[in-house]
Amino acid sequence: MQPVKSAESRFALWADRNFRRLVGGGFISMLGDQITLLALPWLVLRITGDALALGTVFAALGLPRALLILFGGVAVDRYLPKTVLLWTKYLSAAMLGVFSILIFTSTVKLWMIHLLVLGMGLCSAFSLPAGSSLLPRILPRESLMAANGALMSLRQVSLLLGPLAGSALILVFAGDKHAGDVSNAGLGVVFALDCLSFLLSAWTLHGVQVAKQGAHAPPPAPAKALWEGLAAVWSDRPLRTLYLYFGLVTFFVGGPIQVALPTLVYGWPQSDVASLGLLMSGYGAGALCGSLLSTWRPKWRLRTLGVSLLCADAVIAMLFMAFSLVRQTGAGIPLLLLVGLLGGFVQVAVFSWIQRRVPLAMLGRAMGFFTFILVGVAPLSAVLFGLALRMLPPQLLFLLSGLALLVLSLTAMLATPIRRIED
Repeated sequence: MQPVKSAESRFALWADRNFRRLVGGGFISMLGDQITLLALPWLVLRITGDALALGTVFAALGLPRALLILFGGVAVDRYLPKTVLLWTKYLSAAMLGVFSILIFTSTVKLWMIHLLVLGMGLCSAFSLPAGSSLLPRILPRESLMAANGALMSLRQVSLLLGPLAGSALILVFAGDKHAGDVSNAGLGVVFALDCLSFLLSAWTLHGVQVAKQGAHAPPPAPAKALWEGLAAVWSDRPLRTLYLYFGLVTFFVGGPIQVALPTLVYGWPQSDVASLGLLMSGYGAGALCGSLLSTWRPKWRLRTLGVSLLCADAVIAMLFMAFSLVRQTGAGIPLLLLVGLLGGFVQVAVFSWIQRRVPLAMLGRAMGFFTFILVGVAPLSAVLFGLALRMLPPQLLFLLSGLALLVLSLTAMLATPIRRIED
């Protein structure tokens, strides 16, 4: 009878108007983000042709996240997550609107791109913990697994559709991919659509009703609140080990995907932005299938959740090494599809495990610490891989990253409590 209960749970979830409004607006915003994340590296490479410049752009995106994400978590616990999230959406829409005008008027420069991504990173320092903390406030905890599965599935749909839509828009309005004119109408349309997606997402978020919390003690000062959150996470050995492990995984995966992949595709003969879009969509399709599979078969495990996670990462490492041999789009799509499939399958369960394990009053800070580790590593990874690409070909970096990830996952299996993490 378990499948019947699971189906009834999913039906009840989608019957919830609050949930539909939240995920509807979230999906619109995610789709806009994915279109922008395709256009951004292509824009930088058209301006500079320099992988290091691309690395600094992604570093500028991640730096304010790393510096302020902890205070974002405190703000979420101190104020309403919905309020924090709304403000970030309005500010993001304003910045993207101005940037799209700069592209349309042929005045965009590299320093302007850095300024844009700094602002977007600042907003995400507050929106990421706010979004993670809002879901448990509108749904019962027994519904979180199904809700996270639905949200992550929609995220993967955006990974599938966003790059395809973005590359189509750019190609419709663009000329030669190596042309010097970066004031491309297609790029301007992409950033304008992302601006619109934030406004629509804010409109739907206004309709989400958050249950009022019972009376509680006044929130502590920010510094004390940060310390309390850090102490709570650090005292939980499986939780802190998982956080640190994800930080290392992000280093060896983020740099190749953010910097090495666009550089690799840009250098392929007879390739264009559609090639990058197809590869990213292949990853998105796999991640979508993985998220759906995790929701439909939540009990599929290799012994424990932790063992399943580490085994999936080991296989992803070998797929990265195989990607170093790829020389054309058609050969790369199946590899990235499998990477997305494995990552999407374990991601839903891991995220739900964290949400269930951490007390609700501490959840904003706990998710803030988790995101701090991830986004703190991301800019460092982007810059270092950008520097490495001045000396090494991107194919070799994929090989070395895969080897490092394989060693990391095997070490974690043998020497950490991650393998004992249960659902």
